[in-house]
Amino acid sequence: MAEGEQRGLTPSRNSGAPALRAVALFEAAKGALVLMAGFGLFRLLHRDAEHAANLLSRRLHLNPAKEHTRVFLELLSNLSSTKLWLFAALALTYSSVRFIEAYGLWRDRAWAKWFAALSGAIYVPFELYELYAGPTRPQAGRASS
Repeated sequence: MAEGEQRGLTPSRNSGAPALRAVALFEAAKGALVLMAGFGLFRLLHRDAEHAANLLSRRLHLNPAKEHTRVFLELLSNLSSTKLWLFAALALTYSSVRFIEAYGLWRDRAWAKWFAALSGAIYVPFELYELYAGPTRPQAGRASS
């Protein structure tokens, strides 16, 4: 291997370490937030989810008449234990990806930059669909205000 070549397991020689560390902290924070949300959902397994949803909406001062709040409350009130396990597994998977990315970026690993690019590229098909579908009436209303 030539002297200037990088291996995936060795740190890359980059002067952008402070920026990488900032991105690593942000990714770790996203992972921690989703992991906490996953544990919060997991705690609802044997409890009254509808009561918890109403309590949460009051605590966060959400207006139940708003559409997004109503959808949130409806989702939480109709959760089954299978859905809760699925949401908890998805939260664990997402947070694991974010923690792996944060570790690699913090350690300035060459593979982490590729990993970050690929984990960000997951959203591209959804964004392209939104561009193709065009704005809906609620989205257009938010954009004008």
